[in-house]
Amino acid sequence: MQWAALVAWIATALGGLALFALWLRHGGLGQDEGIRATRLLPHLTIAVVGLALWVIYVLTDNNVIGWVAVALLVAVALLGLSMWAISWRGRTSTTRTETPAEAIFPIPLVIAHGALGTTTLILATLAAAGIAS
Repeated sequence: MQWAALVAWIATALGGLALFALWLRHGGLGQDEGIRATRLLPHLTIAVVGLALWVIYVLTDNNVIGWVAVALLVAVALLGLSMWAISWRGRTSTTRTETPAEAIFPIPLVIAHGALGTTTLILATLAAAGIAS
């Protein structure tokens, strides 16, 4: 289960990096509306730290590190949900002063990133709990 969570986490990270690259390329750092750097950069940073801790957990089987990684993953998920809500609100709004960078995000990639993130959270929680190890 630890390895399945690791694979899911890496796949989620790859999708997230693709979204981040699109966001950067379309002016995300300088935008005044939509998903701002103050929300996206902590999402990215906490996810990377959590992934590094998960790798350490897989290698050492240290339960404390595993649970810290899961807790960080919960924080990442909450930030991700807030960004999804901001993005969705922007997609349905008819009055905007500018088009946010995330408007270019391919919907299937956003859905895949969220679904993989959810899968990762479930698998990591089960692995940290020692279920199906």
